Amino acid sequence: MKFFNFFLIIFITLTTSIKADSNKNLMKQLKDGEKLIFIRHAYAPGSGDPNNFNLNDCSTQRNLSNEGRKQAKYIGKFFKKNKIKIDKILSSEWCRCKETASIAFNFFETKKFLNSFYSSKFAKNKKKQMIELKKYIDDWKSDKNLVLVTHYVVISEAINYASGSGEIIITDKNFNRIGNIEIEY
Repeated sequence: MKFFNFFLIIFITLTTSIKADSNKNLMKQLKDGEKLIFIRHAYAPGSGDPNNFNLNDCSTQRNLSNEGRKQAKYIGKFFKKNKIKIDKILSSEWCRCKETASIAFNFFETKKFLNSFYSSKFAKNKKKQMIELKKYIDDWKSDKNLVLVTHYVVISEAINYASGSGEIIITDKNFNRIGNIEIEY
């Protein structure tokens, strides 16, 4: 039993230092700029959207909860505290993404290529959106970072990663995942 406890302590110590080192490396890369920062919208209870969904009417959509608004606020604090340089903040046209971007950053512009294609109503848009997203990134030039506030399905399709609500995923311009940050609030 003492032998097991010894190895458990060694394992915890090593993984904690590895995690700390990888976080330092990730922060350095963010501060270096030229990264894509995918953010899945903050917490909005449920999945998908109601049948009466209307893109121009937030009352018909699945929206951020109070917990989601708090999470969005902490996302913004993370960027300010760490002085991460941002070129632009782009958001899906869905209200939960726009609200996340607004609370976290105060300013953003919407892009259709970041919209959800989760429901069958929008599934036909997936291929076109991915082409437009990749073209936008190919044309994007900045020494700062580009923030993309979007949905699980877009992140999953673009970088093959299953994101959680409010999770920050950092990639290079070729959509290679560098790391992720889950904001604690």
